[in-house]
Amino acid sequence: MFGITILLGGLVGLALGLTGGGGGVFAVPLLVYGLGRTPQEAVGLSLASVGLVALIGLLPPDTRKFVEWRSGFLFAASGMAGAPLGGVIAGALNETALLALFALLMLVIAQRMWGKARDPQVVTGVCNSEAIPPRDGPACQRDEKGQLRWNARCTRLLLVLGLMTGVLSGLFGIGGGFVIVPALVLFSGMAMHRAVATSLLAIGLISISGVASFLGSGQTLPLSVAAPFMTGAFLGLFAGRRLGQVVQGAKLQRSFAVVIVAVAVFVIGQSLHRFV
Repeated sequence: MFGITILLGGLVGLALGLTGGGGGVFAVPLLVYGLGRTPQEAVGLSLASVGLVALIGLLPPDTRKFVEWRSGFLFAASGMAGAPLGGVIAGALNETALLALFALLMLVIAQRMWGKARDPQVVTGVCNSEAIPPRDGPACQRDEKGQLRWNARCTRLLLVLGLMTGVLSGLFGIGGGFVIVPALVLFSGMAMHRAVATSLLAIGLISISGVASFLGSGQTLPLSVAAPFMTGAFLGLFAGRRLGQVVQGAKLQRSFAVVIVAVAVFVIGQSLHRFV
């Protein structure tokens, strides 16, 4: 079982290394159906693993130099407040309902990954310069040097987005990168490479809050599962990054989208079987 746990953790890390945001969605199904953990326990283990991988991903200097620290900390602070709320909601749901909702979330993630593969050139912001008149709808602005203009409107927007991400993280045990990256790009005008780096900071801190809430509710993270699973995730992360340098990104995104749909269908089938 020790080797299997490392292997399954490695699959999660591999997915994260290859796809960035969204790879951690495999953690809960693998923990539930591969290792026989309860859905609530799997959420805590998933948060711990994804958070650790995100913080490790921040270690290389080439990644840290792209982090917009103020935006990341603000987003994370709000998300850290939302993660315990998501944990409370998860605790109030029965296992079948939690897994069914998780499967629906997987389908949303798969749709986003497929769409991104078809059109990888994502717009760099709804309103990314003071020289461009602001469009309708919420968005921050940047000056001609690309620096974010901090005002009440922009601060409120990032806080709301962070809160929503935190609730999703606490509820489903995911890092939320598939939400954080497009949110930072579309609403704060952040360049994609900066959004990916900044999301690692937010994911790590939000996950810490989620794990703390999980433990504070009286639940435990079994070290016999957590340690090898996290070790595997750590090893898989670096393997995924290396492999991602030689595999075409669009094909990789589409492949993962198909796998996520397959896993979601399996989870829905299992949930319906339990219900019947």
